[in-house]
Amino acid sequence: QVQLVESGGGLVQAGGSLRLSCAASGSIFSIDAMGWYRQPPGKQRELTASITRGGTRYYSDSVKGRFIISRDNAKNTVYLQMNNLKPEDTAVYYCVSSPQRSVVDAEASWGQGTQVTVSS
Repeated sequence: QVQLVESGGGLVQAGGSLRLSCAASGSIFSIDAMGWYRQPPGKQRELTASITRGGTRYYSDSVKGRFIISRDNAKNTVYLQMNNLKPEDTAVYYCVSSPQRSVVDAEASWGQGTQVTVSS
């Protein structure tokens, strides 16, 4: 079992920045990919960014060039640096981890979510 705890959400004005963190505990030796999904109000959850243990990154088109995902394997922590935030980035952001090289995994572990609100 892997436990994931997110932090760093909040309210920010458009154009501002936030950094999300997600610390993993438990069976951390099993983790390969880590990442972030988000769920905007009234919409489905969508994969935003992910990174494998080896450093291969994925970004959705909507955040490419603005968000940066990174991880510290020694601290079992993944980060999401969000720059030039837009109101449409408003969502609950969920941390996810998987023993596979992709977080699109039915056996993935999920955090509880952290709210990010971007005001115009």
